[in-house]
Amino acid sequence: MHETYDHRNDPHSVTRRRFILGGCGAACGCSLVGCASTGSAGGGWLVPASGFQERRIKPCGPGSKYVPKLAVAFVRRKEDYGIRWPGAIYNGEAALASYRGQIESTAEQLGMVATLRPEPIYSPAEADAWLAQSKAAEADGLLVVLLDRQAHAWPTAVKAADTGLLTVVFAPIGAAFTINTAPLARRQGCHICSGDGFAEVAYAMKMVRAAAKLREMRYIVLAGNKRRDEAMKHFGTRLRYLPAREFLDEYNRTLETDEVRGIADEYLGHATKLAGPTRQDVLNGVKSYVVARSILEREEGDAITMDCLGALGKSKVSLPCIAWSRMNDHGIPAACEADLGACLTHALVQQLFDRPGFQQDPVPDTGRQLLIGAHCSCPTRMKGFDGPAEPFYLSFHHGKRDAVPRTMWRPGERMTVVDVEPSVDGTAPRMIIGSGEVVDNIAVPPAGGCVVSVSVKLDGSPDLLDYPGFHQLFLYGDYKKQLQGFCNLARVAPVVG
Repeated sequence: MHETYDHRNDPHSVTRRRFILGGCGAACGCSLVGCASTGSAGGGWLVPASGFQERRIKPCGPGSKYVPKLAVAFVRRKEDYGIRWPGAIYNGEAALASYRGQIESTAEQLGMVATLRPEPIYSPAEADAWLAQSKAAEADGLLVVLLDRQAHAWPTAVKAADTGLLTVVFAPIGAAFTINTAPLARRQGCHICSGDGFAEVAYAMKMVRAAAKLREMRYIVLAGNKRRDEAMKHFGTRLRYLPAREFLDEYNRTLETDEVRGIADEYLGHATKLAGPTRQDVLNGVKSYVVARSILEREEGDAITMDCLGALGKSKVSLPCIAWSRMNDHGIPAACEADLGACLTHALVQQLFDRPGFQQDPVPDTGRQLLIGAHCSCPTRMKGFDGPAEPFYLSFHHGKRDAVPRTMWRPGERMTVVDVEPSVDGTAPRMIIGSGEVVDNIAVPPAGGCVVSVSVKLDGSPDLLDYPGFHQLFLYGDYKKQLQGFCNLARVAPVVG
């Protein structure tokens, strides 16, 4: 019942070659946006020599237009270091120049504005003035780089945290004892990087950017029968509710264009087999993708979710499994079932780790002490938006309808499970965090449930019968530490498994 798929050993499968030769027509179309022009046998999508023109999907909301602002200052004594740490052996001028260049380069790569104070902060009064100026400028965060351990250095870090702005403190080796870091170590809204490299600082800048983007972005929520705008508590994420009927109406107005046919044939051409659905099922699924794209553009959204089963379950309109998979592959957060926690988690994972996650229903396997994640809208670019796609085949949804990309997860890959639980009563939201390793893919059928079913062995062997959360995301890579850092900075309560 555990599936490692190889179409060459499956006499019942319809392979790409059999399907094309069997009369589906020549697969046409260019590659998925962002994929490489060549691919490996392991699952890269190759670019055909010619084909249709796909209009690239992109976020269209306020989050896509917002440029996060980071205020940066270096702190040290004005006189020579002398005998006190970091000591005369430390070249503070060279360190300042190096870190300044890395901060500016990282900010440019992240699409942030980093405003660096021209001169280091040499006194408590200068620290007070800089902090007041940064608050007045409505900076999204502060980066305090300590080139000193003495005098006003660590008091300035504490003052920065006291502003209420998200605060990153960087203390290179020589600028901190543990007695310096301890008072701020668990301080909510503050993140300390202490070491010799810059990678942690770059990630901390990314965390500030992610918090700002979450606050500014607009999620389109297709649910219910009323139009309204709201904002999520704590994170500030904007929600634009639309009647679910609007998806059906848009679908009925949408034509089966050359683009729709091209994208559908692209899926058929790259799938390792077709196990149930017809080409028309794939066309219907791609049409739902085009519908979602149109709504995103019209409503100026950065992301989308829908009460898909409630809105479409009793209709003949294709559920948006292919649509959500493709949007997440393109870096557009698309969440199933209008789950607001999953909305936040999709957006956060994409902002922090430049890859999609797989929203799933958690299923315990007590016999093997594994957690199974099961759903029907798994992305394919699990290693990153610009990386090769994982192998997939096209299957039915578990309701034996529509077409679903059945992504094959790689056994042995380190993975993360994460779920943001929004604040409902003004208390801090929670984030469920775990890590582990991919074990295998569950064959569905003969098992029941959602056709993408991947089992993982979580570190620490937690009790799976009451594992916290629902619709958690699985993603490639072990990001447990990084997510805990975000929780502390963004004032979220971590629940670490």
